[in-house]
Order: sequence, then C-alpha cells, then structure tokens
Amino acid sequence: MSDPCQDVPAPLRSALERAGQMHVLRFWHALDTASRSRLLGQLAVVDWDEFGTLQRLAASRHEPTAPAAVDLSVAVTPPCLRLGDSTNAIPPATAQAAGERLLAEGRVGAILVAGGQGTRLGCTGPKGLVPVGPVSRANLFELLFGKLRAVHRRFGRRIPLAIMTSSATDDDTRRFLADHDHGGLDPDFVHVFRQHDLPAVDATTGRILLDAPDHFAMAPDGHGGMLVALAESGGLDWFGRHGAEHLASFQVDNPLALPLHREFLGYHAVSRADFSTQVVVKREPGERVGVVVEQGGRHAVVEYSDLSPALAAERRTDGRLRFHAGSIAVHCFTKSFLDDAASRRDALPLHLAHKAVPFLDDAGSLVRPTAPNAIKFERFIFDLMPLAGRVTVVEIEARDGFAPLKNPVGSAADAPEHVHAALVDQARRLLADAGVTVAEGVDVELDAATILDATDVAAAFPRGTHIDTPQVIRRP
Repeated sequence: MSDPCQDVPAPLRSALERAGQMHVLRFWHALDTASRSRLLGQLAVVDWDEFGTLQRLAASRHEPTAPAAVDLSVAVTPPCLRLGDSTNAIPPATAQAAGERLLAEGRVGAILVAGGQGTRLGCTGPKGLVPVGPVSRANLFELLFGKLRAVHRRFGRRIPLAIMTSSATDDDTRRFLADHDHGGLDPDFVHVFRQHDLPAVDATTGRILLDAPDHFAMAPDGHGGMLVALAESGGLDWFGRHGAEHLASFQVDNPLALPLHREFLGYHAVSRADFSTQVVVKREPGERVGVVVEQGGRHAVVEYSDLSPALAAERRTDGRLRFHAGSIAVHCFTKSFLDDAASRRDALPLHLAHKAVPFLDDAGSLVRPTAPNAIKFERFIFDLMPLAGRVTVVEIEARDGFAPLKNPVGSAADAPEHVHAALVDQARRLLADAGVTVAEGVDVELDAATILDATDVAAAFPRGTHIDTPQVIRRP
C-alpha cells in the first residue's frame, strides 16, 4: 500500500517522527493541494529543536519536584524614583534636562507592542484599531502615534518607531499604515516586524492540537517575543542607523502611556541604567498586575498569579502593600543591552499558560472545551530585568500614564468606558491647571499630536477661557 504522506518532505517527516507529532498528518489524504500547502507552511516555521524544550516544559508541570511558587521570602519592593518628587536621589530638574537632551539629539527610539486583537472589544482587527478618543473617536494607533508626532514637534527630531505585530494582526496593521499615511509619521522612521508563533499542545499528552484538518493551533510567543523578532527582522540594526541608543517600549492598549516622558528618560540616562521601568502603586491585593521586586541585589517582575494570597495582602508599617510596585509594561532599555540579550538564546525563559483551545477529535469534529485543556507558551520582556547590571524603577501616577483597555463594555475595570473617563479626566485636569474651566458633563480630549504636556495646553487657550461644548484641545 502506498504511503498517503509520501509527498511530505522527508526532513519534515523525520522532525515530526522525532517529536512524536505524526498525528498532525492524519487528515493529509483528504486535503487538496491548497490545504496541504497551508499545513506544510505552518510545519515549516516550527523550530523543531525548540519544540522538544516546549514538550519537556509542559511535562514538567506534572512532576512532584516542580517548584510550586516563586520564593519571595527575602524580596522587597526596590526604591523607586517618583516623577516630580524633589526628594528623589536625582532631582527632577536634572532628569528632565537629561531627557530633553536625549530627545533633542535623536538618541531615543520606540517599540510599540501591538500583536493583540480587538476581538473581545468588538473589533475584528488589531486592538490598535479600536476607537477610544472620547471626542475624536481616534483609535489607539492614532493616539499613540500622535505622541511621537508631538515629541517631533517639540524637539525637532523624529522618533524611529518599531511596531511589533503578530500573525493575526500583521496584514491589517500594514494595511492601516499604508491607507492612513502611516498615522502622520515618516514611513522611513517606521519599522514593522512580526513576533513568532508557538504551537499549543494538549496539556496531558503534549501533542500539537489540530483546530482544522489543515491547520494546528498556534499562539503568539508573548511580548517577550519582541527581542528575537526585532533582532531577526534587522530592527536593532535599523535603530542603530537612526542613531537610537535608548529604546522605550510600550503596549498598544494603553493610550495614556508615557514612554517618551522627558523626566523618565532622564532618570534612565542619569542613573546609567540598562533597563528602566515605570510602575504605579498597587493598592489592593487583588489587582491583576505584576510587581517589581528586588532580591539579592537583582530586580525582577513577579506575575500576580505567582503571588500567594498571603504575600499579596501583606502590608508594611506605612500601610503600603509589601509588594506595591505594579508593573505597567512601559520600559526603557539601552540598545547595547538589547543587542547583548538578543545574542543569548536563553535570555528569556518560556512560561506556561493553561488555556481552553478548540481542537479536532479523532473523527475530525471540532471540540470547544469549556475548561483549560491545552498549554500555550510565551515569553515576557521583563524577564530581561535580572540580566541588567543596573535597573531604575520610576513610579508614576496611574491617572497620568496608565489606562489599559483590556475588557469589554460593562466590565469592572479596564473597559472602554474607564479609558474614556481617564482621557477626559486627564484633559480636564491639565485645562484646570492652565486656568481653563470646563462645564460639568462636557467631554474634552487632548490632541495627542499637538499636546505634549501642560505647556502646550496653556498655549491653546488664554486663562479664564470656559468650555461648554465637547471638543478636542489642539495647540495652534
């Protein structure tokens, strides 16, 4: 009897056999040419040497010797610099001047992590296309790109921007950029790169899960995938050609993000940090944010799921949580540090996520599990922190720089209405500081491309102005 899989390339068949994954070809005989090509394309991009590591990692979760939790017995929250705090070891004015020099000299680049989809928010494309502007209805991309335009307007230097997409968002992101003049950015200063996907495996057997006869379940490799994907795409060299010595990274779902804040960049530069990060004060144990800790002279971010309820609730004598430095995924790295980390294959460990993943049963019927049945793998960029020679932690006010959009309308937190309220609150506060009043219940919004800070707000209106209709505040 002829082999129904004889036209599968021999090296690929050998890799599947070694990995014990020949079952992914079980519907091969029924596939047409296009479907076979689709499946082969997926199989070709899997790193089969790394896949063995994935299998071993997935299997280790069942071993009795596997660590049950992170040991934080002697960990503390590290000292934090606070934006605008005159008691900081580095005076705010010194930091601001240093940050302004970096921006004026064109020595800063930016990395936008934008691989997520907006499905839960009612958007069929990338999350960056979700409209959030309270008045303008501008989407997340437009608001975040505007921040880079405002820096260019103020300092006269363009910020090179690398945008990380995923297999689910890459085409739509590139299309948006092409159709919308790159959001007002110079296309020569925009680099798009795609993070890798990793197979999802059955939590019990370690077998890759088919979700269609010609397709198996894959998932993006987490925001830590940024490092390898950026390097492989030539992005680190691209930043170097643009003169960027420091790279600030931020997430697409946070329209208040302050990655290019002059004082933050200045603390990073003056302290000679390899890795700087922004945090907000975690006030309640149940808040779903990771925390920055220091232990044995090394810094790390501990996921909220790795904190026991007792540790999460433990408080200091001043009333703050013992672990209160909530990580908000806004970082700054020296490019040289990322260059070194990218050369190390083991720089970022893999983490397991137990998820419910649809799969085909042996009869070819799609099963939609209601409980987690699979393991997905991801990397976190903050796992570079322990490798850094010097880490600087900068505390900001959440209302100034953290309004993540993660949940659908009506959720308890991080929903569109909460982001809307945060953007309006920011605008009203800065207008009030400039002597401008806004009628109760009237929405106002800062134009991201022309309003960088309070200086621009003060230049938009004379003191004593009263606003009684919804509007976007723009500096002439």
